[in-house]
Amino acid sequence: MSHPHPELKAAPPLPEGGLRVIALGGLGEIGRNMTVFEHAGKLLIVDCGVLFPEETQPGVDVILPDFTSIRDRLDDIVAVVLTHGHEDHIGGVPYLLRERSDIPVVGSKLTLAFLEAKLKEHGIRPRTVRVREGDRRGFGPFDCEFVAVNHSIPDSLAVAIRTRAGMVLHTGDFKMDQFPLDDRITDLRAFARLGEEGVDLFLTDSTNAEVPGFTTSERELNPAIEQVMRTAPRRVIVSSFASHVHRIQQVLDAAHQHGRKVAFVGRSMVRNMGIARDLGYLKVPSGLVVSTKELEKLPDHKITLVCTGSQGEPMAALSRMATRDHLIRIGKGDTVLLASSLIPGNENAIYRVINGLTRWGAHVVHKGNAKVHVSGHASAGELVYCYNIVKPRNVMPVHGEWRHLRANADLAIRTGVDPDRVVMAEDGVVVDLVDGRASITGKVPAGNVYVDGMEVGGATEASLKDRLTLAAEGVVTVVAIVDADTGALAEAPDFLARGFVHDDATFEPVVPVIEKTLATAAEEGVGDARQLEQLLARAVANWAFRTYRRKPLIIPVIIDA
Repeated sequence: MSHPHPELKAAPPLPEGGLRVIALGGLGEIGRNMTVFEHAGKLLIVDCGVLFPEETQPGVDVILPDFTSIRDRLDDIVAVVLTHGHEDHIGGVPYLLRERSDIPVVGSKLTLAFLEAKLKEHGIRPRTVRVREGDRRGFGPFDCEFVAVNHSIPDSLAVAIRTRAGMVLHTGDFKMDQFPLDDRITDLRAFARLGEEGVDLFLTDSTNAEVPGFTTSERELNPAIEQVMRTAPRRVIVSSFASHVHRIQQVLDAAHQHGRKVAFVGRSMVRNMGIARDLGYLKVPSGLVVSTKELEKLPDHKITLVCTGSQGEPMAALSRMATRDHLIRIGKGDTVLLASSLIPGNENAIYRVINGLTRWGAHVVHKGNAKVHVSGHASAGELVYCYNIVKPRNVMPVHGEWRHLRANADLAIRTGVDPDRVVMAEDGVVVDLVDGRASITGKVPAGNVYVDGMEVGGATEASLKDRLTLAAEGVVTVVAIVDADTGALAEAPDFLARGFVHDDATFEPVVPVIEKTLATAAEEGVGDARQLEQLLARAVANWAFRTYRRKPLIIPVIIDA
């Protein structure tokens, strides 16, 4: 197994006729999936998603892949191929198109519809190429064939990319539900046919590689959802991803069966379900869906609300209901159904919402206490099946944290793939397929790019560190008026503190420290205000740590008297 090496340098030029593969996101994390393929001087991008921030990244809206390595080659991009319509695969597209708006965007009907709605908000009209399973399209030197795969959103595709260097099969996100709600199963016959032709590099979804066996069928959730609709004494509030059309279909069917009306709550939910319904992916019995206004006239036991916020996102409808910051007041007898997974890193936020809802008297049904969620990703049994069918020459696990990638690599090796041909890469690692062998040859920059309000890339690791310091330690501003001739204090310094334990007497002991610092500086001839401010900040910071074991952010201001 070829491992990543921290000492990797920039990769050498790509050998003539070779294929270069660089993941700029999605390896070592769940989210912001983006893979760049380079061949014959052109680039093909598969997916361009976002990652949602953790609690250690305050103020960040989303995290993008780092476009640095392709920025001076934007004109070489022949297309962006989207495997499916989830945010972690399409959310970064608006930011890429801001840099070059006419890149052709390739995807299936539903995927492009979700993307176009998102781009409208950014004021971008994309050049789109609509494809479906079975289609083959050329984009520059890349010949792409699209294969149906089953996932937790309709219309998902795997893509086989044929080049002179060999064939790559990229599964996208997939599982092998044998009884999918839309009867569109993962096309293993196509996988087998491609395997017969010869797959030189297989990029496979690792999310569930640690989970033994097979992922349960979506249909097995019907009894649990139906039971909630049947037994809930008052309203049922369902929260799900705004793109999980299959799950919401099951909710609509069960609500209809038990004589309930349904309203969608939350902008993204209303928008996406409107699109899915218009395109025929969501089948809505007539008269079932009503506006929130019409709901007010109905008795509670006839009401079902479908909203966003299943990951505990602070601004989503469900979190706001839990904190009493929403028009919909949760009360005794309401049932809340969380029909989704716990994404790693979001557990605390989700339990906070569950506790909040429970406190107002709601009965919360979630995957911990009922069968209301199945994963959208293939478990180990399904992955092994695929390796045995495809018989790939080289394997590169994608889409997962380190533990998932490693588990997936181990599965490939157990099915007989040569360990030297299983490539364990992380974001930014360059993998070259040359003469039928895949190997790591270097790396490119692939940091986190933070979107903070309207600002892209403005927030840095350093500024986030400052935000965490502000949150945990507080801030102290020291205003010192200094005599320009002597360099001594002209009057007692002022202290303005926020989030740092203090009363008026707190800072008295630091005044002599400041006087001493200024005296030393004057002796050494330091007169530059900027240097003085740095010395002052360091002295006050050391004092605060010695005295209070705290490390507040110190903002020094020196004014010449």
